[in-house]
Amino acid sequence: MPKLNVVAGIIDKVAGHVDKFTLDKEEKAQLIQEINKAQIEVNKVEAGSTNLFVSGWRPFVGWTCGIALCYHFVLQPFLVFLLYSFGYQVDLPVFDMTTLTTILLGMLGLGGMRSLEKVKKSA
Repeated sequence: MPKLNVVAGIIDKVAGHVDKFTLDKEEKAQLIQEINKAQIEVNKVEAGSTNLFVSGWRPFVGWTCGIALCYHFVLQPFLVFLLYSFGYQVDLPVFDMTTLTTILLGMLGLGGMRSLEKVKKSA
């Protein structure tokens, strides 16, 4: 039983300090809003940069994912069908879409969440 008392004492001490680290809904919303404002400012600076490596990385990733997605699901199957119909048996390259899909869905998901916020008229 002494071990149980030690554990109970630790839990009581930790529970007394948890309130210092938890935020209520208003504090959490305010913190998220401040983080979003800071990210918006970073985005403005990146977009206004004349350096292609600063302002062009997001469009590059978006276009790269879009082109790869188009090739994988539209062009490659159509080309295989077209080549087979003319008697050519060619194996066009197929690549693993898991990593690409993760990146693309992450980019689209973040945009989708923001669109949902705009529709619901929340901050």
